[in-house]
Formats: sequence, structure tokens, C-alpha cells
Amino acid sequence: MFKKFVLIALVAALSLAALPISSVSAAGLGDETTPPEKKEMTGERLEKLWERVLNVNERVGKRFERADKVTARIQALIDKANEKGMDTAAVQAALDSFSTSIAEARPIYENAQSVIAAHEGFDEDGKVVDAKKAAATVKSLRASLKEIRTLTSENGKALREAIKAFREANPRSERAEAEKPAFPSH
Repeated sequence: MFKKFVLIALVAALSLAALPISSVSAAGLGDETTPPEKKEMTGERLEKLWERVLNVNERVGKRFERADKVTARIQALIDKANEKGMDTAAVQAALDSFSTSIAEARPIYENAQSVIAAHEGFDEDGKVVDAKKAAATVKSLRASLKEIRTLTSENGKALREAIKAFREANPRSERAEAEKPAFPSH
């Protein structure tokens, strides 16, 4: 009997301990306090943003370099498939759209490179010398990179989907699998 009483008391104590003691209430409709205003960017934060934007810009540059090689390779595969009598219209249309979007985005990227070269508001080491100019520079670069992404991302996705649909509609033949060299198994 005593063990049951202690067990019940212990469960009750643990249950009460799990409940919150303080209460929370929301501000009423008549609350006149205003949210804090945006603080001006600090030099340290601008320097971190500058570094981040430069890293994104570098990745975008590498994608532009690869885009020419990739589009040439896809075009060669489309040409081979056309020779075999396969329907490549959807892939060709997607590739053409992607190539057009890359061509439209390239001048924006080149303009971003001139903004980086000028690096207004920043010194050669990426340290802030004029916060307002630095903030404008970062904002301009971010807008350029966002525009590039907007121009190219949908067409890139459409190209991947067209290639995927083509592969599903035209699986590799068993003959192509048989031509692969057989490696001895151990």
C-alpha cells in the first residue's frame, strides 16, 4: 500500500513539474509599441556580405564556363539521336531556350564584374571604407546575381526535364549494353 501511495505521489509531482508555471499573453490590438527600426549595416556585416556575394559570383562564373561545354555536348547528342531517327524536338527546344537565357544573362554577369572591379565602398582587401557606397555595391551585385538566376534557372530545369523525358521515352537498347566490355568477376 505504501509503495502505491509513493508511486502515485511521484507521478503527480512529475506531472505538475512538466506544466509551465508562468503564463504568456499576446499584445492587444491597442498596443502602441512600434517594432525596432532597421539598423544601419555595420562594416563587419557588409564585409561578410561582400565576401558571400563574391563567392556566389565565382560559382556563377564557373557555371557560365561549363554552360558552353554542356550545350555543345547536348547538341552533339541531339544530332546523333536525329541521325538514328529519334524525335528530339522537345530537347532541342529546351536547349535553344537555355542557350538564349545564357546569352541574355551573360551581359548582366559582365556588368557585375565591372561592379566588382570598381568595388565602391570597399578597399582592395574587402574592408569597408564608405558604408553607404559599400551597401549600394552589395545591393547592386545581389540584384544582378538574382536576375541571372531568374533568367537561367527555369530554362535549366526545363532542359533537365526534357532530357529526362527523352531518356525515358528512348531507353538505351540492349545492343548498346551488349557492346560494353565484360569485366571478369572475382
